[in-house]
Amino acid sequence: MANIKSAKKRIKQARARTLRNRIRRSIARTAVKRFEEALRNGDLEGALVRLRYASGRLDRAAQKGAIHRNTASRKKSRLWKRYNKALAEWRARNAAAEPTAG
Repeated sequence: MANIKSAKKRIKQARARTLRNRIRRSIARTAVKRFEEALRNGDLEGALVRLRYASGRLDRAAQKGAIHRNTASRKKSRLWKRYNKALAEWRARNAAAEPTAG
């Protein structure tokens, strides 16, 4: 344990910062999991809403320094890629079922 007053204060500040960052990372991870769950259940509308929320949580965590900005960008990119793939598959299935005009 530190003896100097300023060192004690820095320890206290670091603990508070660590707690805030842990909360921010947890919120972001939960948002991502909810998106993944919606996507697994085939709820594309719900998945889009959750993806936008998760994207914002990741950006916020990066902005506040809880995660690196490139990490947030990479995660968002991969999530959007998965959503777009699921959307394309859904459109392909439904386009085949619909009669064509002609």
